[in-house]
Amino acid sequence: MTTQVTAELLRGWPLPSPEASEKHSRGVALVVAGSAQTPGAARLAAEAALRAGCGKVRIATVAAVAPHLATLVPEARVYGFGETASGSLSASSADEIVDIAREADVTLVGSGFVDLAHAASLVAALAPALHGPVVLDALATAYVDEHQDLDDVDGPCVLTVNPAELAEVLDLDVGSVQRDPEGAARALTGRSGAVVLLGGETKVVTAAGAPTHVVTAGGPGLATAGSGDVQAGLVAGLLARGAEPDQAAVWAAWLHATAGDRLAARVGTMGFLARELAAEVPALLDELGTTPGAQPG
Repeated sequence: MTTQVTAELLRGWPLPSPEASEKHSRGVALVVAGSAQTPGAARLAAEAALRAGCGKVRIATVAAVAPHLATLVPEARVYGFGETASGSLSASSADEIVDIAREADVTLVGSGFVDLAHAASLVAALAPALHGPVVLDALATAYVDEHQDLDDVDGPCVLTVNPAELAEVLDLDVGSVQRDPEGAARALTGRSGAVVLLGGETKVVTAAGAPTHVVTAGGPGLATAGSGDVQAGLVAGLLARGAEPDQAAVWAAWLHATAGDRLAARVGTMGFLARELAAEVPALLDELGTTPGAQPG
């Protein structure tokens, strides 16, 4: 069964309501992201998690950019670790990152990773030691190529992918995924047991034992650098708040797409920036009546 995601559907599937004045009740997200060339991805994902209502964010990234990120995202605590020759986070830092993850309610890995092999190695080193929900974004899903049952991942997992990344995992051509995005997403959920959020012109969310959800909001302006990092951060922030994995993915997909619609109406169909998306989210959450004290729109 396929279900169209609307504001009405989300109002009937409300997010957990935290105590309005207690940041700890809104959860802690760890964002393992970025590289020497892409520090902005960590910023986009971390800020999106906060805009989704997460109470606290930690960022684990390469040491070379950590001080700059700490300034750019003053709300977050930023940790710097060793990097490879390609500027990627080194898998040798996995034990130290796991120590930080123990204090987090959700761990997001992958936004802004630039090296496929190093991404897979880092996730392989982290996965067996992580507990609680895990979001694998973008190149971090390379780990799934060799671990399609995700047996090493202890908690629930959300995979946030684009058609090219999903095609790589399923050993398909991109055209096959684009012709049947729902079938491709369901295939990966069937193999892995994970919730899959597939981006594209129509977003698709699949979860074991649940209807397939599709989001047709959004437009061409969302196809911009960093947009996927924002979406992954929204998933992590909602998980930190206590949402179930499929709920977090469905809500994040709709919030991301609808934020794009709001910017398209105000700024222009194309040319708005990924860093502008997350700022639209708090008002959208208020309109849906998910914020304590807010009045539904």
